[in-house]
Amino acid sequence: MDIEHLKYPIGRFKLPEVVTTDQLESAITYIRNYPILIKNACENLDETYLNLAYRPGGWTVKQVIHHVADSHMNAFIRFKLALTEENPVIKPYLEHEWAVLADMSLDISHSLDIIASVHLKWATILDAMKDDEFERCYFHPESKSLVSLKEACLLYHWHGEHHLGHIQLPSSYK
Repeated sequence: MDIEHLKYPIGRFKLPEVVTTDQLESAITYIRNYPILIKNACENLDETYLNLAYRPGGWTVKQVIHHVADSHMNAFIRFKLALTEENPVIKPYLEHEWAVLADMSLDISHSLDIIASVHLKWATILDAMKDDEFERCYFHPESKSLVSLKEACLLYHWHGEHHLGHIQLPSSYK
C-alpha cells in the first residue's frame, strides 16, 4: 500500500464547485449518524490494535479516535461562532501537539462519548439552520480564506470518513 493511500484512505478532500442540496443533506445526515459509525468501527478493538499506527510515522488508532473528538469539538464551536458573529476569525490549533497530551492515554470510551454528545448538539443546530445560514462563514487564518458552513459540512463529512478509514487500516496489514 502506498503512503498516499495510508495518509488519505478515501482520497483528499475535494470541494465541489457548487454544493448541491443533496450533497449538503448527505453531509448533515453523515454528521448526525457519525457517532454510531465510529462506535461500531471501534467495537471489539483491543489495546494492541488501538496502539497500532495506521501508517509508518502516523498516529495510533487510539490517537485518531481522540483526535476526532478534539477536531469535531472545534468544528462545532466554529459553526456556533459563524452563526452568531460576522465572519469570525477561528483559532487554529496544533493537532499534532494535542495528539501527545496526557488525555490521549484515556480509554477511547471517553472520546466516543464526547463525539456522541457533540454530534447530537451539532445535528440539532444543522437541522434548525435555514438555507441562508449555510452561507455564513468563518475566517481561517492559516488558509487566509473564508469557509462557508456548507463547505464546512462537506469537509467534516469527509473528515469523519477519512478517520474511519484510518481506524480500519491496521486490520489490512495486521
